[in-house]
Amino acid sequence: MSSLPTYLWIMDITQAATCLEKLGNPIRLEIVRLLVRAGHDGLAVGEIQCHLKVPASTLSHHIMHLVTGGLISQQREGRVLRCTVDYDRMQALVDMLTEECCAGLGANHDKKAG
Repeated sequence: MSSLPTYLWIMDITQAATCLEKLGNPIRLEIVRLLVRAGHDGLAVGEIQCHLKVPASTLSHHIMHLVTGGLISQQREGRVLRCTVDYDRMQALVDMLTEECCAGLGANHDKKAG
């Protein structure tokens, strides 16, 4: 069994900045956290609205930001629009932010700091 991650791309700094910009709103963060709790099945937009108690137009606006940032996706199931988190993209963001954790800053930085 391979221990390699399922995502196939590495997030660059521009992509990470876009994701963080899209997450940089309390309602959007609540949407993503709610969808993460819901798991891979996601939630219908109406269910998200019931949980978060926000107007439909406000919710649509914020969901669209998350969709255009690639953080969530939507699938139509008849009359229902279901939202799910893109776990691979979220993991790529976390990995990009932490990939050099505790690696040190190198000799050049130490000379500048002194």
